[in-house]
Amino acid sequence: MPREKRFFPDVHKGAGADGTDCGVLFHRLNNQLGIILANAELLEQKLAEQQVHRVRAAQIVSSAIDAISTTRDIRERTQPSPE
Repeated sequence: MPREKRFFPDVHKGAGADGTDCGVLFHRLNNQLGIILANAELLEQKLAEQQVHRVRAAQIVSSAIDAISTTRDIRERTQPSPE
């Protein structure tokens, strides 16, 4: 069984027949980025006294926030405008 179906059995639910509805994929991506962000923030707090490691954790936090923003931008640009 492909990894995608084994771990994400509902991955294709809600997708249009032509595959243009990416709402489910955007939702999943945002959930995954949220988990990365939350864990990176926890790591950043725990490493407050270890400057080098804290800086690396802060880079993860910053990148996760940027990725979430990028995901939203892509979703807005790919959704059909209401007419």
